[in-house]
Amino acid sequence: MATETTYDYVIVGGGTAGSVIANRLTEDPGTTVCLIEGGPDDRDLEHVLRLRDWLSVLGGDLDMRYTTVEQPRGNSDILHSRARVLGGCSSHNTLISFRPFAEDLDDWVAAGAEGWDNATVQSYADRIRCNIVPIAEKDRNAMVRDWVASAAEAADVPVVEDFNALTSHGGGFAEGAGFLSIAYDPYTGHRSSASVAYLHPIMDVRENLTVMLETWVDRLLLDGDRATGVRATAADGTRLTVNARREVVLCAGAVDTPRLLMLSGIGNAEELRAVGVEPVHDLPGVGENLLDHPESIIMWETDRPVPQNTVMHSDAALFVRRDDSDPRPDLMFHIYQIPFDDNTKRLGYESPPDGWAVCMTPNIPRSRSRGKLSLTSADPSVPPALDFRYFTDPEGYDEKTIVDGLRIAREVAAAEPFRSWIRREVAPGPAVTTDEELSEYGRRAAHTVYHPAGTCRMGAVSDDTAVVDPRLRVRGLRGLRVADASVFPTLPTPNPMVMVLALGERAADLIRQDGRAGGGEGR
Repeated sequence: MATETTYDYVIVGGGTAGSVIANRLTEDPGTTVCLIEGGPDDRDLEHVLRLRDWLSVLGGDLDMRYTTVEQPRGNSDILHSRARVLGGCSSHNTLISFRPFAEDLDDWVAAGAEGWDNATVQSYADRIRCNIVPIAEKDRNAMVRDWVASAAEAADVPVVEDFNALTSHGGGFAEGAGFLSIAYDPYTGHRSSASVAYLHPIMDVRENLTVMLETWVDRLLLDGDRATGVRATAADGTRLTVNARREVVLCAGAVDTPRLLMLSGIGNAEELRAVGVEPVHDLPGVGENLLDHPESIIMWETDRPVPQNTVMHSDAALFVRRDDSDPRPDLMFHIYQIPFDDNTKRLGYESPPDGWAVCMTPNIPRSRSRGKLSLTSADPSVPPALDFRYFTDPEGYDEKTIVDGLRIAREVAAAEPFRSWIRREVAPGPAVTTDEELSEYGRRAAHTVYHPAGTCRMGAVSDDTAVVDPRLRVRGLRGLRVADASVFPTLPTPNPMVMVLALGERAADLIRQDGRAGGGEGR
């Protein structure tokens, strides 16, 4: 069976940015939009909507479960969770929300992303509809309160009541410890994800919005240099052709957007031919510049049960700046009120009993290692190869950052009042002390903060290595745009969800502007 439909805009991916763009474009009742999502509706999925249950979603049937290729200097066994559900990773992650840093956006502009300066991006962040608030008092447990106090003392940083208050105008902060701001409803504990905020109110109201769920796009349709639509498969096996009168907008994320481009013959021509894909548009930057926030872990057994009031088991953070030449923090720590032990178990460490564990996860806000995503087959059902190349930067910056982070974490655990909660260090254990030992453990126990980005990098119109121009149009093609974290030239310092939401807001404006001017063409 096959069906064919036509809309003004076709959006591939009902995730964080795709939800925003679908809402904003359909504000005009004369504009028709088809939003295609590979996963199911989230409205009746209580374990998705209830933020505290986020870990139960990882690795389950709503997870794409991507893995990485062998990592000689890192951990080769990381599960790179990508959501297959309406709302995308905002239905899958912890919804930790930081406004972008001014200096991060300065880096974008310097990399050729004209128009993505701090003032412009903050104006779009002001439009975000997700309910982003500091964690409510009722959700702040005694152990994490003590951890915040000890983290501030040990790292000599201020206690921060609202991290986003520091970035709304000046656009950044250097250091601090405090409870996080989260996109959630404090009264119910439910997510305020992109789907909850942008799609749920309109899905059954706006007749100009069509949402195709559990539908997998495997090919872009091109007429010469113009994208005209997509081919997809519905859950019942029906083959669909969905045409776009104006544009196709790719919002499938930093893994599946470049994957779809390459399966459609858009990418490095030589590499595509090598896996049996006929090139139609040579664009060597597709899949390059794979970015992430790597982290490691240190775990303790507590001397009493961990309090059970929490939003999502990781309610506070510490930011440290080691480099005085840069105003941004260069180490971030989450506290986990659970045994986050996927990798420590694999290394042979025993986990504390349930309810008696606490962890710190030092992560690298601006990792200097760069990876690559590539196809291994022309078959759309075969996952791509993800090579993050963790800890391969020539200067050893990433490795040193993890070692410093493990040492600072121990200093926090030695400071009162948090010290009184600790019975013993479980992993890596007090016998692991030298830089070499901490590096070996830290890299082998490393994980991801689930922030892949950069694989369709935005750059100047004159930059032949860029995939999209500053208006997010795919270079050399018409009617095709990318709007998700794959366009990031560099990864923002903190958790990037607000940046993706703001990108969606600005992308909607760019699409409408170019639609009025007839300028939806790549350059």
